[in-house]
Amino acid sequence: MLRFLPLKVGRLYRCLKLLLVVGLFVILLMNTHSLFASFQKNELTDRRFINLNKCPACFGTSWCRKFMNGQVSFETWGRLRFLDVFNVKNVYFAQYGEPREGTRRVVLKRLGSNQELAEIDQKICKRATGRPRCDLIQAMYKTEFARINGDVRLLTPEVVEGWSDLVHCPSQRLLDRVVRRYAETKDSGSFLLKNLKDTERMQLLMTLAFNPEPLVLQSFPSDEGWPFAKYLGACGRMVAVNYVGEELWSFYNAPWEKRVDLARQLMDIAEQLTNNDFEFALYLLDVSFDNFAVGPRDGKVIVVDAENVLVADKRLIKQTGELRRVVRESLRGVRPRGLPVFSKDSLCTRVTVDHNYYAVCQNLLSRYATWRGTTGGLLHDPPAHIAKDGQLESLLDECTRPKKRYGRFQAAKELREYLTQLAASSSSVTAR
Repeated sequence: MLRFLPLKVGRLYRCLKLLLVVGLFVILLMNTHSLFASFQKNELTDRRFINLNKCPACFGTSWCRKFMNGQVSFETWGRLRFLDVFNVKNVYFAQYGEPREGTRRVVLKRLGSNQELAEIDQKICKRATGRPRCDLIQAMYKTEFARINGDVRLLTPEVVEGWSDLVHCPSQRLLDRVVRRYAETKDSGSFLLKNLKDTERMQLLMTLAFNPEPLVLQSFPSDEGWPFAKYLGACGRMVAVNYVGEELWSFYNAPWEKRVDLARQLMDIAEQLTNNDFEFALYLLDVSFDNFAVGPRDGKVIVVDAENVLVADKRLIKQTGELRRVVRESLRGVRPRGLPVFSKDSLCTRVTVDHNYYAVCQNLLSRYATWRGTTGGLLHDPPAHIAKDGQLESLLDECTRPKKRYGRFQAAKELREYLTQLAASSSSVTAR
């Protein structure tokens, strides 16, 4: 009986594969008309498709001319609408063309799933009319997004505190920076709300409440050395950012030398976001392999999903009574995804917190990292001489599960130095 079991399993596998192929073929037949239509039409010029008709309940209009002129178009697979069922995050790859510059790849984001976008519409309607459906444009003028009108001089912390991770504990300095660098207005550069049009104010506030990622990218731009993707513009509920490269997960089985370099960069990002000359601490609350990407030419690691970034103003924390440097151990247990059980409020009240070091070590580098059914982290299977030495494993363990008081801070510092040495030695060997 057992002898025939592999035969039955193999036959079942072939049957399932055949059914899958037949199913896909049927889907293609059922969508033949829309399939050809998708390739013939640029849906990014359709106002309803990009939800431009919902403005000012949208993310901006700075790129609308480019969209309407057909300068932005989906890449091949992005044109097939029946595949949207698999694209839960509503992230698309597209080509953007300029007459003198040629075309380049960009990433388009709706900043939420279809369900999340529908829920924000329902919330706007309920707050304005008490019903889940309404004239969205008219309803926007009856919400808190419209109450902050031209008579309000500044966007203040007490108004928007807690709307999203970006403004969980905002300072006036942070909010002035957000308004001054807001890219969805022609007259950017001023921190005064009165210099924005009514529609621009509502778009800014809705973005801040629904998904502040565009505001993070604008306030901490890549042009100034911040490790985020470059914000390009928006039209309706479609935001365009610069394409960085393949996601970090693609390098999980890359040569050891490459993985060491990527690990070093990840620790450098953790350090930069924790300690910088601007005295803003940017804490990454969602650290995973698909939230980072690697440039194909320079090999630079960039954060490509900045929705869950909490910004704490160190200058304000110092001014409000914390006169000495306070450090905090983040580890109090582990969540299912590996992030520490931490209090967002504690991130807002301490001058220096080790959260970013922990998140990178635990979720990306160490043997405790898990992703898509694999374990071992980016630094899995080191060469024999490094494994025998034991220093790398020791530093990673101290970074994730410190045994010493304030051990994570010291471990993170030594780990950065150790990875830098490994990367330098690998480069010198390659150069010979």
